[in-house]
Amino acid sequence: MKILSVVGARPQFVKLAPIAHACERAGVEHIIVHTGQHYDPMLSDVFFQDLQIPAPDEHLGVGSGSHGHQTGAMLAAMDDVLIKHQPDWVLVYGDTNSTLAAALSAVKLHFPVAHLEAGLRSFNRDMPEEHNRVLTDHCADLLLSPTEVGATHLANEGLKDRTVIVGDVMTDVLFTTRDAVKDKPSPITEELGFKAGEYSLATIHRPANTDSKEQLEAVLDSLGKVDHPVVIVAHPRLVAKAQEHGLEIERGNLHTHAPLAYPDLVAAAMHARGVITDSGGLQKEAFLLRVPTTTVRTETEWVETVQLGWNVLVNPGEELVEAAGRPRPQDTQEAPYGDGHAADKVVRVLIEHARD
Repeated sequence: MKILSVVGARPQFVKLAPIAHACERAGVEHIIVHTGQHYDPMLSDVFFQDLQIPAPDEHLGVGSGSHGHQTGAMLAAMDDVLIKHQPDWVLVYGDTNSTLAAALSAVKLHFPVAHLEAGLRSFNRDMPEEHNRVLTDHCADLLLSPTEVGATHLANEGLKDRTVIVGDVMTDVLFTTRDAVKDKPSPITEELGFKAGEYSLATIHRPANTDSKEQLEAVLDSLGKVDHPVVIVAHPRLVAKAQEHGLEIERGNLHTHAPLAYPDLVAAAMHARGVITDSGGLQKEAFLLRVPTTTVRTETEWVETVQLGWNVLVNPGEELVEAAGRPRPQDTQEAPYGDGHAADKVVRVLIEHARD
């Protein structure tokens, strides 16, 4: 059997790692296609090295652009790739433009599509990612949901018969990485001199928080007013938008750091007193590490993190400042995202359904 994985952005590379390793264990041929959606080496190449992922078999080199131009370029390039490799499954990951483009190309060429992380919903139609999720789920042949909540969303949309709950592959790689770096210091403590448990780790990159000068300035001001040091890992989008708006990122208690390789990001989060983010993946990673999280959004796909008291949704301003300084919640043994063996189940389910 041949599985063709399509990835293009940092969260997808992290999800790809356990799938690649599970395919190897199962003796399944695995083709990796990199769309080039993230082209900064710190958001792309280094993940393949650090997570021991085989080099991509195909690199589309699409790069940045508007949603329409980027998705269209990927869609055009994917047709030739699929015809060349003739996969039994096209496996798409998450909610990026790469996800939607690969799914559409495969469906139109009649290759079976499986969607990893199916069923996640923010119910915010202003988010481009929400449209990518919904459209991909409704055109895919097999919906691999990480949680019971995701499966319920799919059932409510009439997609129950295509749905299988497999657990969350991000949990697989997070646990492996956590164990590998548990005895290593945080790069934040080493490079900026902050002590473990003294700083919060922040990431901000979503259009809702960066496209408007007023919104971005409000977010940065709030981070600067938190009552302890906040270190923001400066995503290229954040840097570009701050420059475009004529804003300095550093202010008050807010400090910057260059993008981190994934193991270093995990180490930095493990030694932080809290995480402040608008990322979907980092919210969940922080929960799995039992680090309190403040999410600068009005909704989350990972509702379990909020229900269990480890994540708070805020707007910039006093809400953010207060949430970032709140005490640590009570520990929980709940494991809504699986036991760290989701990737093996994904490959097993793909093999079973290919036979069908």
